[in-house]
Amino acid sequence: MNALLVYPEYPDTFWSFKHAIRFISKQSVYPPLGLLTVAAMLPGEWNKKLVDINVARLKDRHIDWADMVFISAMGVQEASARTVIQRCVSRNTTIVAGGPLFTENSETFPDVDHFVLNEAEMTLPPFLSDLRHGKTRRIYSSEAFPDLATTPLPLWDLLEMKKYVSMNIQYSRGCPFNCDFCSITSLFGRKVRTKSALQVVNELDLLYRQKWRGGVFIVDDNFIGNRDALKQEVLPAMIDWMTLHNFPFTFNTEASIDLADDDELISLMVRAGFDQVFIGIETPETASLEGCGKIQNSRRDLSACVRKIQSAGMEVTGGFIVGFDDDPPSIFKRQIEFIQKNRIITAMVGLLNAPRNTRLYKRLKQENRLLGESTGNNTDFSINFIPRMDYTLLIRGYNSVVQTIYSCKPYYQRVTAFLNEKRSRLRHLRQSGDAPPRRGSRIRFHHIKAMVRSVFVLGLRDRGRRHFWKLIIWCIFRCPRLFPEAVTFAIYGFHFRRVFNTH
Repeated sequence: MNALLVYPEYPDTFWSFKHAIRFISKQSVYPPLGLLTVAAMLPGEWNKKLVDINVARLKDRHIDWADMVFISAMGVQEASARTVIQRCVSRNTTIVAGGPLFTENSETFPDVDHFVLNEAEMTLPPFLSDLRHGKTRRIYSSEAFPDLATTPLPLWDLLEMKKYVSMNIQYSRGCPFNCDFCSITSLFGRKVRTKSALQVVNELDLLYRQKWRGGVFIVDDNFIGNRDALKQEVLPAMIDWMTLHNFPFTFNTEASIDLADDDELISLMVRAGFDQVFIGIETPETASLEGCGKIQNSRRDLSACVRKIQSAGMEVTGGFIVGFDDDPPSIFKRQIEFIQKNRIITAMVGLLNAPRNTRLYKRLKQENRLLGESTGNNTDFSINFIPRMDYTLLIRGYNSVVQTIYSCKPYYQRVTAFLNEKRSRLRHLRQSGDAPPRRGSRIRFHHIKAMVRSVFVLGLRDRGRRHFWKLIIWCIFRCPRLFPEAVTFAIYGFHFRRVFNTH
């Protein structure tokens, strides 16, 4: 059997970083980990090829080669996924579809031959068994959640790693919380299932043997869902492995705000090499947090939590939402103030949307407020329900937030404040004798290329060039050790301004 695995294209969104990664001649931020894992579950004797449309063109000869095309996608990739499906139909090639987009919307894809839905560890084996016996069904689904001990190592041999900014691994699935706008619990449940420490180390080993050096994103929706296993087994094993290999990777992940409650966990993550964590902060409005069921955020000082995590050495990137039923007209100003005050450089502010199968979707449907399906991109100024706030006021207020926080002056102010705070922390650690060791990362050619391009694009042609040079000169004379971060943040800002068309 010839199996072609196809990953559809992402549109130009906040998280695509398309305008940033061009500075280092990369084509995409992350590879399609799900498809690479599925590839490892397919029979070993099959011939397999991967086409990630984000880094390479899908050609007719690829489809003609295949006996089956396996496609996986998230909601934001729907347009590209439909194009791929139609191309396969036109060439009479069998289509097998899975992943979040199809699990939640399979009935809207009449041309797909077979759906392997939910988690592939449960639904792919029966499909393959039926295929061997010539009696395949159209839909394979399961309400059961698999033990991740059965998950194989991704088939990295199918990938051209040099085209990506970062690699990724998965440690856990599921989240103990139940925010009403989030589809994670409907997809993966509230019980957190994890891989063993040995599995995690084996995944790191495999990336290392593939000669990957650099960033590794742990894709869990809430990395700290099972703290005991992390603190007692997984993070100590990662620390030992990283130390043995001279820290070839840096890690980032997603976590809930209650990370700030656990000093030991924060310390272990920093020691293991985590330097960034995404946290769904959502809103400083307590009534809105309680209204959407985000109780883990509603009874705490969110600013203090962010500052605590950042002061320990991990940059907090944040998710923010406007459009909750309980949002007052002042919410837009409060969001801006929170982001600026807490030096959150990468702040994804989006409009509330209701993904299918979430508690919010079901409530809005009962209230006859649904307008359609979510696009999966909550920064494209679309909303799929009738908000309580006046629609014009909501869109105008949302636009004011993104136009403010990503305009050159406030953005560079956040960057400078963040780096200055980090400089002070490093100086204090050196004076106390607790300075972290300089790890095994080294300057590579694409770093030099990014610096040269940033000078030409950001320093000469960009409308924010005055702020760029002010940051660069400040960093050279005050904190040269943080110079690479300063350039990186300046490039990020360029991407955000392009996405939101800010000045």
